[in-house]
Amino acid sequence: MHDSDPASVRQRPRIWTDVHLLPEAAALLEAHADVTAGGDPAALPGSAAAIISALVRADGAWMDQAGATLRAIARPGIGVDNIDIAAATARGILVINTPDGPTESTAEHAVALLLALAKQVVTADRRFREEGWSAARLRGVEVRGKTLGIVGLGRIGRRVAQICRQGLGMRVAAYDPLAPADAFAASDVVRVEMLDELLVQSQVLTLHCALTPETRGLIGVRELALLPQGAWLINVSRGAVIDQTALIDVLTTGRLAGAGLDVFDPEPLPDDHPLLRLPNVILTPHIASFTDDGVRAMHLGAAEQVVRLLRGERPPHIVNPEALPLTPNSRP
Repeated sequence: MHDSDPASVRQRPRIWTDVHLLPEAAALLEAHADVTAGGDPAALPGSAAAIISALVRADGAWMDQAGATLRAIARPGIGVDNIDIAAATARGILVINTPDGPTESTAEHAVALLLALAKQVVTADRRFREEGWSAARLRGVEVRGKTLGIVGLGRIGRRVAQICRQGLGMRVAAYDPLAPADAFAASDVVRVEMLDELLVQSQVLTLHCALTPETRGLIGVRELALLPQGAWLINVSRGAVIDQTALIDVLTTGRLAGAGLDVFDPEPLPDDHPLLRLPNVILTPHIASFTDDGVRAMHLGAAEQVVRLLRGERPPHIVNPEALPLTPNSRP
């Protein structure tokens, strides 16, 4: 049989990505497939899998552009709100994430924002540089004994609870109607049944819930008014969980002492956005999970699962397992 005979040539699958993958993750993929990097939409058709960032809006039209070859969409991270899960399931496309990858980095970032607010780190630094020693001698507060309210007791929420309860001596309460009862006890967290009950006691409120139709705008005018005067708000989940207009109002009036925000709606945040002008807000550009360790765990986690799928194996973190019967060449 000649090499020019099509039957003698086995075509390698192709993987499309807009993520600047770490070299070791890219090498793992390239051992099993051709990788098309750069995120050019024109190169998407014919791909067997796509590894996407949060900037890609993977709706049904995007999936149809990829074509019938697309078997999986992988997210290096935990959030999949930019993927139309129902559309993927209807097309037999698996949605894969790396839920363990960003946990430690994101939890540490939330606590870093909390402590930076409490100790006035950013404001003191700015004044010290611009106005001198005396102007920068600001008075902070201790967080020990304060009540931390957590919305969403998943992987990241539990880790934040552990750090703040055991490491900082805070009292921790949480609201999560989906979390099992033993998750609260295991984390030494007070379980509250209603969001309002959590809000009225939270001197610090930190958000760790997924963005869903139920959580979009979860923290609005009414909810912000329930927080104690002078409370702090931390958000490392998704920007749309908060009504940003309402948040700006309570930060401007001093109803809230401050906020630490890593996520926004929209992203990127426009250069003229009002949040950028508020002195009592610490802003970071969606980098909570962006550490050497976190990125490595997320990139390798996504790559390893795509490789398992190409081998005909079942990836461990499938968001929509109901799509499996429709996905060719997959087995438990």
